[in-house]
Amino acid sequence: MPPPSDIVKVAIEWPGANAQLIEFDQVLIHINIITGVGFLTVFVKPELLYTDIQSSSEVLQLFVCVFQSRGEIKNGTILRLAISPMRAARQLLERIQSHGIDARLEALKELAKLSADPTFAAEFINMEGLATLARLVESVKWKIINPFFGEMLAFTLTAFLELMDHGIVSWDLISVSFIKQISGYVNQPMVDVSILQRSLAILESMVLNSHSLYQRVAQETTVAQLIAHLQVSNQEIQTYAIALINALFLKTPEDRRQEMASTLAQKHLRGIILNVSVNPYIMTSDCLCYWYSITYIIFELRRIAFDGDNDPSGTEKRKAIYTKDYKMLGFTNPVNPAMDFTQTPPGMLALDNMLYLAKVHQDTYIRIVLENCSREDKHECPFGRSAIELTRMLCDILQVGELPNEGCNDFHPMFFTHERAWEEFFCVCIQLLNKTWKEMRATAEDFNKVMTVVREQITRALAMKPPSLEQLRVKLRSLSYSEILRLRQSERMSQDDFQSPPIIELRERIQPEILELIKQQRLNRLCEGSCFRKLGNRRRQEKFWFCRLSLNHKVLHYGDLDESPQGEVPFELLTDKIPVSDIKAVLTGKDCPHMKEKSALKQNKEVLELAFSVLYDPDEVLNFVAPNKYEYCIWTDGLSALLGKELGSDLTRSDLDTLMSMEMKLRLLDLENITIPEAPPPVPKEPSTYNFTYNYG
Repeated sequence: MPPPSDIVKVAIEWPGANAQLIEFDQVLIHINIITGVGFLTVFVKPELLYTDIQSSSEVLQLFVCVFQSRGEIKNGTILRLAISPMRAARQLLERIQSHGIDARLEALKELAKLSADPTFAAEFINMEGLATLARLVESVKWKIINPFFGEMLAFTLTAFLELMDHGIVSWDLISVSFIKQISGYVNQPMVDVSILQRSLAILESMVLNSHSLYQRVAQETTVAQLIAHLQVSNQEIQTYAIALINALFLKTPEDRRQEMASTLAQKHLRGIILNVSVNPYIMTSDCLCYWYSITYIIFELRRIAFDGDNDPSGTEKRKAIYTKDYKMLGFTNPVNPAMDFTQTPPGMLALDNMLYLAKVHQDTYIRIVLENCSREDKHECPFGRSAIELTRMLCDILQVGELPNEGCNDFHPMFFTHERAWEEFFCVCIQLLNKTWKEMRATAEDFNKVMTVVREQITRALAMKPPSLEQLRVKLRSLSYSEILRLRQSERMSQDDFQSPPIIELRERIQPEILELIKQQRLNRLCEGSCFRKLGNRRRQEKFWFCRLSLNHKVLHYGDLDESPQGEVPFELLTDKIPVSDIKAVLTGKDCPHMKEKSALKQNKEVLELAFSVLYDPDEVLNFVAPNKYEYCIWTDGLSALLGKELGSDLTRSDLDTLMSMEMKLRLLDLENITIPEAPPPVPKEPSTYNFTYNYG
């Protein structure tokens, strides 16, 4: 008799105890509990409510079971029991308020982990746990100089931040003394990194979530004090400091925001932010300081190109000069050049390349910019726009930002010859673009045409696999605009010749002959025969077997061999045979029966691509696994030829293209330098009489 459908066998796990296998009745009293992982259910047999366990509330306090519904419990399910959030919160709060320092540290460490759970957080906050943590922070008993107390404070701040992030209580309830204490940790010169990081995060949350707290934080912590944290080597501290500056900037009233922007624009602060902005980890943060860093890099490009240290006084006059200089630099938006870098790709990558060129190859950068400034307006090459489009093109050519492709075999050794190979590659290509622009005598309307030519130059040079950047320069120098035109014309002429109607007609007449030649070659190869591996039941190589076609193309002979043959195997040793007339079909790949039966072989892509089977009467099958791709194509083509089907392998297409090209060139050899007409010559009119014919009568 089968067991009832409501009975399942499950394992019960409890921390510190061995799992127990029990029979579980799904027809139970259940109580839904909302926890951090969703709706959880406590399952209790009705009789347990009156025997082992006194009440359902005690069940809630003792255990919760991580399942959303009874229907999810299947045979073999593992039920993991844990202390309920209410009991855990009460126990931790008692340990935190204890006098034992070691016990308090362990409790705070555990609290920092559990605070991420919203159910636990709600229970802990309801027990006045958040106020307890705030009092611990506000007390002056913390001795941060001692690493032990510093670690305790770090866990306290972590738990406080996690609890507040759930949004259960308002940030407006934070006391002024707490704000001063947290701001003191940020303003102190020597503070533990973990404490400083969490203090910055707490102040950021205060600023973003409460206008009144913003005013308090702005009074206690200034931007100048936060800038000092950008000069440290710790990237997390830099990120949190920039995030707090950004939060302060966002909450600053409009009438004071310009004042804060001017503070950030001071020369000594600008240099600090500029150094942080080139850090790839900091660049990913979406903050206004990052946006200002873009502006400062653009300002640096202008300064290097036009020696902009001696700026005139007066905001309006300076703004007009900046706009003129940015237009000469070739930006699409000279009023606000930072807008040119909003599109990705290339985004900031283009600005990094430009800055590298201006810093490392300063003479080249100045020459390119000033050279284009001195040209006529219609022939100047916009440096900014060119650099951005060139970076986008290089990303596309080299597939920058895309996932690795296992099937791609492109390898460029020159990128391993320099520490900043990408930036140097850009510097080489931007000089090529400027050179090609001059050779084409291009105007602004020809920008896309120039970029097309430059792309072809770079692609052709990379195809030669230059071993170094210097070799790349040599190859690009040889691929001038005139050379590209010559190569294009040569390729176009070669292609056009083979597309004219007479040539197409000639190809159509020759193709059946070539296909018949390939077919005969495949059949002759089958007559010679091939050796195949024979796969046993245990998916291992057991022995070999040989198969070949009879000379009259009517029978397939095959048989087992003890070892791989060195030459041709005579028909006498091949005891089994299949008449070709009995063959129904040829299956390949995953359609083969032996690929369906053996799952391990089916998962092996290489074996799957080499497998084929012959179906013959009466419902028998002969399975093959070719030793290589060439033998696979030979046999599938040969068997298709025996069945009167088209040859569709990759080898056939390759052989057809090679032989057709060779035959066409041989037949057209006498017509070299002779223009082949597109249409046949017209048929002349019929003569008026046929008296010129000879009358045999």
